[in-house]
Amino acid sequence: MSPRIHATAIVEEGCVIGDGTAIWDHVHIRYGTQIGEQCIIGGKSYIAYEVRIGNRCKLNSAVYLCTGVTLEDGVMISAGTIFTNDRFPRATTPDLSALRPSEPDEFTEKTTVCAGATIGAGCVIGSNLTIGRWAMVGMGSIVTKSVPAHHVVLGTPARSVGAVCRCGQLLCMFSDEDIQTVILACAHCDDCYVRDGQSIERIESPRDAEGN
Repeated sequence: MSPRIHATAIVEEGCVIGDGTAIWDHVHIRYGTQIGEQCIIGGKSYIAYEVRIGNRCKLNSAVYLCTGVTLEDGVMISAGTIFTNDRFPRATTPDLSALRPSEPDEFTEKTTVCAGATIGAGCVIGSNLTIGRWAMVGMGSIVTKSVPAHHVVLGTPARSVGAVCRCGQLLCMFSDEDIQTVILACAHCDDCYVRDGQSIERIESPRDAEGN
């Protein structure tokens, strides 16, 4: 199925958009961007040049993805989230005589959101970091450092408060004293995980053994 692009959307030259992807109203996608199959790009979102978006990603309305951002498969970015790519930006040259170019340069930093991760509404995502597989960023958070896989982070700046299953349900809350190795099972989907301190890794569950 061919991509569906709203009449008000702007898709510049050199973009690749996968089958079944929907581009909604007033979206602007800059040149060289690659978007996978079966994605949803919500209305009024802006995707800068040469961004990479995997398959089955969902961007809600008014999302801003800057150059240097990569979204792996199955990522959700909720409404009003903003990504950044420069820690010390300036509008002009030091003598104020000319605007700095908008193209990537030696100061442009990259950020990767790994497969299955969710970023809540109204977040600000810093640069030069990785948000791990199946991690979840709480709404309104400001992320200034990398997020481990399966961690739930929130706050300004965001900090890890617990762990979340692939299905999105909470597995546990973290505390400074609770660092022993334990097995966690999701009450919703029966996925199993081993927790070692604040490291979370999925292991074979009864459902896997049954071949489901």
